[in-house]
Parts: sequence; structure tokens; C-alpha cells
Amino acid sequence: MNKKAAIFALAGAAAGLTPTAAFAQDDLMALDGDELRSAVQMRYDAGLAMTNDPAIVAANDPRYLWASEAKAQCGIALGYLKSNTKDPVSLGRCALAYDMMNRAPQPRVAAPEPQPAPRPEVCTAQAPGLIFFEFDSATPQQDAVETVEYVVENAPVCNWTSFKVVGHTDRAGSNAYNIGLSERRADAIESLMVARGISGASITTEAEGEESPRVPTADGVRELQNRRVEILVNQ
Repeated sequence: MNKKAAIFALAGAAAGLTPTAAFAQDDLMALDGDELRSAVQMRYDAGLAMTNDPAIVAANDPRYLWASEAKAQCGIALGYLKSNTKDPVSLGRCALAYDMMNRAPQPRVAAPEPQPAPRPEVCTAQAPGLIFFEFDSATPQQDAVETVEYVVENAPVCNWTSFKVVGHTDRAGSNAYNIGLSERRADAIESLMVARGISGASITTEAEGEESPRVPTADGVRELQNRRVEILVNQ
């Protein structure tokens, strides 16, 4: 489990028991159809806006982590809703993350001595970019462009000098086909990064096909979370 997932799991275990968080999850599960899509889209848009807010990005603000989680989980939930699937896991995490990102951080106790400003939370992420793809597609969607721009904007702040772009697929299709598909996905994201100012010499690509699923499934199963590209950075 990476640092972001560990923090989400620990905080979610504590915060998920509070009435506010529980009601937030129940509210989404009680909705259907266009009303549910609108509610999830609103949470996704709010998470995206907060992750692009310079005041949040540049500060050691826990709302940035929750906003990133809201963007990721609400995006996954929206992907399921495209196929009329109401996924309780991603909906619950979407609701919890949105609830937490709207909680004002507790005031900090002044340190006895001035301390240097901490690096932004984003700079500690080994994989700041996670991009999902439609089934059997290597064409980036609009959220892919936004994710790449986010990585590009934070590269000088975090002193990221080299990137690894790793393509993945779900387990539908043959191994040989999926290796090629994951390679095309990685190449497409590399092209977006280069077009937005990242040197091609600083990027390496890898194609893992169906070998490293985010969600383990049986062979032949389509799974949105496994159809992805991960942008990794040096630390």
C-alpha cells in the first residue's frame, strides 16, 4: 500500500464512523439515475478544483490529499455509472473524501522556533498521475489532459527530473494484445507530457499489459481501474 492509500485507509477508518461521513455515503447510495450522476460529477469537479487551487497545493494542507482522493474515487464511480453500474465501494469513498476535503483543518500550535516550510504534500507522491482509459482504447480523455497538466505544473515545485510512464490493461483479451495496448496507452500519455513541456529524454515508458492489476480479477473480466496509465516520478 502506498503512502496515500495508507493515509486514506487510516483516516477513513476513523472518520468513516462519524455521523457526517456516514450520512454522506448514505446520501449517494440513496440516489439513482441522473440525480446520482450529477451528485458524483459535482464532487469530482470540486475535488479537481481544489487540487488545482494554488493556495491548497502550495500549503501542507490535508484537504489536498482528500481532494485528490475525491477526484480519483468519484472519477471511478463515474466510470461505473457510464455502464449503469452503481459501485458502492467507489461511491462510498467518493462521498467520504468529499466530506473530508470540506472540513477546515484544525489550527496548528505555534512551534517554539521557526521551522522551514514543509514541501507540499504532492511532492511526496511516488505516483502523482493516475489516468484511466475506456475499454480497448488508447485515446486519452479530458481528465487525462488535466492530470498531465497537474504533473507538469508541479514538476518544478517538487524538482521532479525524471518520469516513468507505465501502461496497464484489464484482463479482457489475450496477453500479447494487452501488452501492445498498454504500450500504446503509455505512449499516448508520454506524447501529452512532451507536448506540455516535459523533455522526452526525461521520460521512460513501460508496458505491463494485464500483469499488474489494481483490482485482481479473473481472466477475461473488464475492470475500469485496471485500464490505466501510472505516471511515476523520482524522489
